[in-house]
Amino acid sequence: MARSTDISPISQLLSRVDAIADGAPALDTIPSGFHSIDHVLGGGMRRGDLLVVGGDVGSGKSALALAVALRVGQQRVNTVFYSGEMTPERVMERALAIEGRVRIDDLRQGTLDDQARAAVGAAAVRLRESLPPIEEVPAGGVRALAGALETRPDVELVVVDSLESLVVGARPRDEELAQAVLDLKMLALRRNLAILTTSQLPGLVPREDRRPHLDDFGALGAVKHHADVILALFREGMYDPQRDIEGATELLVRKNRNGATGYVDLYFYAQWMRFEDMLDPDR
Repeated sequence: MARSTDISPISQLLSRVDAIADGAPALDTIPSGFHSIDHVLGGGMRRGDLLVVGGDVGSGKSALALAVALRVGQQRVNTVFYSGEMTPERVMERALAIEGRVRIDDLRQGTLDDQARAAVGAAAVRLRESLPPIEEVPAGGVRALAGALETRPDVELVVVDSLESLVVGARPRDEELAQAVLDLKMLALRRNLAILTTSQLPGLVPREDRRPHLDDFGALGAVKHHADVILALFREGMYDPQRDIEGATELLVRKNRNGATGYVDLYFYAQWMRFEDMLDPDR
């Protein structure tokens, strides 16, 4: 009896493990572009995973989500950014500020000096080649989002700002949020893509330690149970302006289904809406 030449799934997996050990990239992993984040996540965001980043109002959730989308786009990974918080034009304005390291107010008001104008021009050239498509969150919740993605069969990373923009209002808000979380997770699995969404943390009450915890993500516990990776932004300078730590940011890995938890030190340049990695800053 001839031996089957089919390669079993376990053999395929072992072959991929050996290839990664020899230096090949992990085919199911998308680096975020922030080296410290990728290190704690075991190389980056995995296809099939739902990642949620939450924080207090003004902590920089949208800015971080956009920064990840921009850095992934620069790797020529097919990415799409859906905004339920701003128009596509406003998002592109932010992208120019992030990449050009220019003040967002100067960009809005057209008060750029010659140096800033040159920086914006150079950023525009770079973004022309790598800027991911930026669209408004389609009306109709996750079902409408899934329909929109049918026109993008090659997409690998979907960024949604925010989870709350997917609520259609047919049921109580927490029930809608819980269903949206589950539907996003199922969409990530069905399409074998990574989905990163922001979340507005409800009811963060004054307490001694304001770092967000899993239970702060609400949605009837759906985020805590169904998301694969949960990231919480914390900027102590928001609550203690007397200390000279305005931009210092902790990105807390509160859940990592396939790896370790911990935290990453970032720095937020509010005037540019730009995050940088404290341990491996951009040059």
